[in-house]
Amino acid sequence: MFRNYFLAAAAATLFFTAATAQESVRLNQVGFYPNAPKIAVVVGGQEGAFTIKDAVSGKVAFRAELGKEGASQYSGKKSRIADFSAFKKPGKYVVEAAGGKSHPFEIKEKVHRPVAIAALKGFYYQRVSAGLPEKYAGKWARKAGHPDDNVLIHASAISDSRPENAAISSPRGWYDAGDYNKYIVNSGITMGTLLSLYEDFPSFFEDFNAGIPESNNAVPDLLDEALWNLRWMLTMQDPADGGVYHKLTNPRFDGMIMPDAATKPRYVVQKSTAAALDFVAVMAQAARVFKGFDSQLPGLADSCSAAAVRAWAWSKQNPAVLYNQEEMNKQFEPDIVTGAYGDRDVSDEWIWAGSEMFALTHNQEYLKGIVLPAGQVLPLPSWNQVKALGYYTLLRHSESAKLESQLATAVKKSIMDLADQLLDGADQQAYRMVMGKNARDYSWGSSSVAANQGIVLLYAHKISADRKYVHAALGNLDYLLGRNATGYCLLTGFGSKQVMHPHHRPSIADGIAEPVPGLLSGGPNPGQQDKCTTYTSKFADESFTDADCSYASNEIAINWNAPMVYLAAAIEALMK
Repeated sequence: MFRNYFLAAAAATLFFTAATAQESVRLNQVGFYPNAPKIAVVVGGQEGAFTIKDAVSGKVAFRAELGKEGASQYSGKKSRIADFSAFKKPGKYVVEAAGGKSHPFEIKEKVHRPVAIAALKGFYYQRVSAGLPEKYAGKWARKAGHPDDNVLIHASAISDSRPENAAISSPRGWYDAGDYNKYIVNSGITMGTLLSLYEDFPSFFEDFNAGIPESNNAVPDLLDEALWNLRWMLTMQDPADGGVYHKLTNPRFDGMIMPDAATKPRYVVQKSTAAALDFVAVMAQAARVFKGFDSQLPGLADSCSAAAVRAWAWSKQNPAVLYNQEEMNKQFEPDIVTGAYGDRDVSDEWIWAGSEMFALTHNQEYLKGIVLPAGQVLPLPSWNQVKALGYYTLLRHSESAKLESQLATAVKKSIMDLADQLLDGADQQAYRMVMGKNARDYSWGSSSVAANQGIVLLYAHKISADRKYVHAALGNLDYLLGRNATGYCLLTGFGSKQVMHPHHRPSIADGIAEPVPGLLSGGPNPGQQDKCTTYTSKFADESFTDADCSYASNEIAINWNAPMVYLAAAIEALMK
């Protein structure tokens, strides 16, 4: 059943009318820690004072002068900073300045804990092969879709023991994004980010209850949720040779229907080197992490380790099997036109996979032939650029695995150089933050750029112990929760100006006005590849539309949600 668009449009009109009075003051609509920076941006450039008022009584609690005038490098719009870091009293407040008033926010300890929990639970709502009962999913309860117990071998994926159209069972996993398919390459960076979060802050997750069916068992909820996808990934390895299928998919995308109504045949498609190496990295990391839970999950760590070794061997024998969907469709039927995740360079996957295998085995052989380029800026993680994940792992295990000192120094320098490059000049930007300093930040999935920048800054803090990196990372979290040129809080279910119409099939088809909560919208993307007609700006930092036609700016994706979970949870852990 589709959403009632007339009611939704009317609600959106009322929401917009109420919100316009607050559009001139942009801030984190969730809130702030008492002893951390607190910044709002007042659009318009008018000088004068600003006040912090109690949201209920209206009583003035703090007053100060606005900062000097700045301007967006994209739109040229003038703005000033309202810095109320000195105000620390817990409570619920609004900022008033230049005739405008902010959305309400809180000042309190653990202010972002609900954000971290919701972003993790966003993965629960993406589970494949499982119904979501009301007890755990609330109003977003739904029937199970895609049992994936009768998945066909595509002609591109045949082997001696698995001929064309043979059936295999490959259940579980997460729906990748707004669509209903499952992709190993995108699962790679997603799992790597979530497992790294656990490795970096294990004690934080001892009481981190996300309200999923496995909550209150003897395994942290972060790992319980990751396990849902891990078990699917294990089924994507061909037992005959150790190779890994690139994806499990329909030939074409489903329409805007609920999962249980999507019944088209599904296929596993071609093995690829990128998929195999991402699989190696995830399995090696999972083997380390789940080794600590042998009594609860007997044999799992060993199974992951064995799977990693076999996929590594396949990759060594097939070092350049690149997934080219267009060429594949010229040779095999049916044509596959879903997300390609076609990576043309797997040098970064070799670095990540080799680093994870080294951390698992302490065997230097896995690092042979891996060159960490000197003098080059480390690229941010993305599905097709996972080098940084390897660097993070080498940093994390440099002492326990006895990493050669010269390499350990190079890894630290690469991370610090990137963090310092991000930080340089951020305090001079109109929104006083790292995100958006460079126009390239506003790419497809720009929200994940902000989150991954924050993660780099937190690793720089790990190396240097300098608190400025934590504060800069917190600024990027502020960006995601409302301190941005769109004025939206980009995580569904949060803030006063919420994303209501993401490009996400269940949120469109379930008949519920509010979208599934805890999902990070893609964010501003001046490419506007979806050709939606509802964009109101072409400026890079404003190029966003809260419309479900907008897969370019308003889709959700697991590889965007994962760094959101990391950033919010890690900041919570560090701000204790």
